[in-house]
Amino acid sequence: MTKTVLFDELGGPEVLRLKEIDLCDPGKGEVRVRVDAIGLNRAEALFRSGTYIYPPDFPASQLGYEAAGVVEAVGEGVEDFALGDAVSTVPRFLMTEYGTYGESAILPAHALVRRPDGVDAVTGAATWMSYTTAYGLLVEFGGVRPGDTVLINAASSSAGLAAIQVANHIGAVPIATTRTSAKKQRLQDAGAAHVIATEEDDLVKEVHAVTDGRGVRLAVDAIMGPAVNTLVQTVVPDGNLLFYGWLDPTPAPMPLAPDFQGRNIRTYAFTELTLDASRLHRARHFIDAGLRAGSLAPVIDRVFTLDDVVEAHRHLESNTQFGKIVLTVER
Repeated sequence: MTKTVLFDELGGPEVLRLKEIDLCDPGKGEVRVRVDAIGLNRAEALFRSGTYIYPPDFPASQLGYEAAGVVEAVGEGVEDFALGDAVSTVPRFLMTEYGTYGESAILPAHALVRRPDGVDAVTGAATWMSYTTAYGLLVEFGGVRPGDTVLINAASSSAGLAAIQVANHIGAVPIATTRTSAKKQRLQDAGAAHVIATEEDDLVKEVHAVTDGRGVRLAVDAIMGPAVNTLVQTVVPDGNLLFYGWLDPTPAPMPLAPDFQGRNIRTYAFTELTLDASRLHRARHFIDAGLRAGSLAPVIDRVFTLDDVVEAHRHLESNTQFGKIVLTVER
């Protein structure tokens, strides 16, 4: 038997239940992982509430994209992993098929990566969603080069902080935004070259002030909503604006000329990278190199135990966190 988080109805954090289920063996192409730490993502809160890009399966749905632990069983055809291997998960599956919230988890072998020496379980569980997102936004699709200026909206999220680190890792200049000045110093300490409080400052004016009137080569945004029309004005005419989230459910207007002219505007989903073998191969090498060098290091906001998953999800939805929220499994 193993403890697993399930839910049988849509709703707030209180619908999550920790239940004992039978521990099964992995099937063909699968691995069973003893979970030591679990990374929380906004996607899981949306999935739980029924507002994600796909709905959960009932009567009992699992959830979770990220975890770190140790391989404790391998299924038929699995050759890349063996018992005792320290691993992390990459989000290469649907939560209707697999989940990571539990003491043990059955996962597809293709969704596992080896944890580099010296990377503990908490760090391993906090890495792959945030950094594959940041790498995809800035490198694969944003085309950021050394010296380019990047605007990172909602920068105190785990993905936003990862984007700051990725920008610095490749020699770009990260400009972070946050709603108020409360997190300004922490964002500067985290590597932001400039920080703009969007509820206190004129975003366009401030961006042009710190870029000598040019604007940014890339803006990445997890919010969308009506502020799109303002955000696009910070981007140089041949630059990129990439959306990877929708924290503001208000309809986002399509920017019109002259704001739109020459700018590349598109949405980005993490599966564009994680489900593409070539892109994921490049991302894994980039991220592993950054972890080894210390230039990429997940910022951990708070650590809860698996038993406190409801409280952890409440904290996730409070929007007060700075970095990644992690669950640990106590035995």
